[in-house]
Amino acid sequence: MLLPSAGPEPLPFDTALAAVLGYARGRRPMRVRTPDAPRGRWVPMPAFGWTRFDTWPVDQPGDKDVLIGEGLHGRLDRASWTTVRDVLEQVRPLAEAADARAAGRAFWELPDDELSVLGEPGTVGAALREIGRAAGEHLGHVFAALHHRRPDLVPHLTRTTRRALWPHTEEGDSDVQAVVLRELRANATGMAALETTVASLTGDAAPTRLRLHDILLWLATTLRLTHAVELGRGTDEWAARARYRTVARPG
Repeated sequence: MLLPSAGPEPLPFDTALAAVLGYARGRRPMRVRTPDAPRGRWVPMPAFGWTRFDTWPVDQPGDKDVLIGEGLHGRLDRASWTTVRDVLEQVRPLAEAADARAAGRAFWELPDDELSVLGEPGTVGAALREIGRAAGEHLGHVFAALHHRRPDLVPHLTRTTRRALWPHTEEGDSDVQAVVLRELRANATGMAALETTVASLTGDAAPTRLRLHDILLWLATTLRLTHAVELGRGTDEWAARARYRTVARPG
C-alpha cells in the first residue's frame, strides 16, 4: 500500500497487519500499588487504545461519547469535559447532515466533490470542516466520539495526524479529509483486505478501513510503527494468520 501521509515508502500488507495487531494486543508494564502489594507491582496494561475505544459498543448519544474520546486521548478536567460534551451536542446536526448527504455511502465511496470546496455548500466535507472548527482545542476527543458513532463516514483526526495530512492537500480540498479519501481510494484493495483480515483475526472489533488508516498514520507519525509491528508479530493472532490465507490479498 502507498500511504504518502504516513511516509514515502510502500507499506507491505503484512507490516500493516502486524502493526494493527500490535495496536490491538500490545501490552506495556505499569507499576501499581494495591492493598495486597503496598510497595507496588508490575502489571501488564494495554499499550494502545484498542480496548478503550475500538471494542466499545455504540450507545445512545450522551455522556458515554465523552468517555469514548477519553479512551483514546486521556482524561479531561471538569471544564474541558463539559466543553467536549457541549461541542458534541452542538455539532450533532452537522454530523446528521453529513450522514444524510452521504446517503448510505461510506466515506471512501464518496465522489471528489464531497470533499472539495467546488461542490459546496452542503457537502460532507463542509460539515466535517465546521465540526473541526467547533472542536477547537479538543479536536481529538470530538472526532473520536463522532468516528465511533459513524465509523464508516467520519474520519478520526488528531493534531498530530492533521499535521501529517496537511502537506498532501491539493487546491480545492475542503480540508485534510480529502487526503484520506484519496489514499483510501488508491489503496482500496489493500485496505479492504486489511479490514477483513483484522476483523477475522481479532474477533473483538471490526474497525473500518477509515479507522485502520487512522491507526497506521498515527503509529507512523508518532514513531510507534516499528514497536507496534514487533508487538504484533508476537501475538497469537499473528501465529494463526495462516488459517486466513483465503482472505483476499493485494496482488
